[in-house]
Amino acid sequence: KSQNLVAPATLGRVWTRHMADSLQVLAAAPDALRWADLGSGAGFPGMVTAICLAGRPGAVVHLVESNKGKAAFLRTVARETGAAAEIHAARIEPVGRTRAGRVDAVSARALAPLADLCAMVAPLMTPGVRALFHKGQDFAAELAAATQSWDLDVVEHPSRIDPAGRILEIRRM
Repeated sequence: KSQNLVAPATLGRVWTRHMADSLQVLAAAPDALRWADLGSGAGFPGMVTAICLAGRPGAVVHLVESNKGKAAFLRTVARETGAAAEIHAARIEPVGRTRAGRVDAVSARALAPLADLCAMVAPLMTPGVRALFHKGQDFAAELAAATQSWDLDVVEHPSRIDPAGRILEIRRM
């Protein structure tokens, strides 16, 4: 509550609004073991992914969160759940490939418009890496704006939680 991890209006729907919604990125990339989750906040979807991957050899989710209080919360959750997580209390730009290393997938939820997300993840997008972004009802406008600056290979996955939303899977940029 003191960290404002989720909107108060969503507290009664934590499972569907946050947990189940987060599981959609792992469902879209079930073979990915090494993840970078940008702007991790309360751990959606990164910590949920890390908990699901716990115990799988080679699995790690790098959760990048610049807010020190939220990063401390994420460390506590990782420790208490045994999640396959490494927490980086830093801004996204310096973490990139230097701290996260090679990843299979990148995720972000409620972080920034798609064009800005593309700029953030570009250093991580080596061949074979997929970026998975939760987007709401304005996903088409964000996609149109992003394609003005970026040549993207995108697959739209309908959200199972929000009929107007999508999980945008970027396979190449």
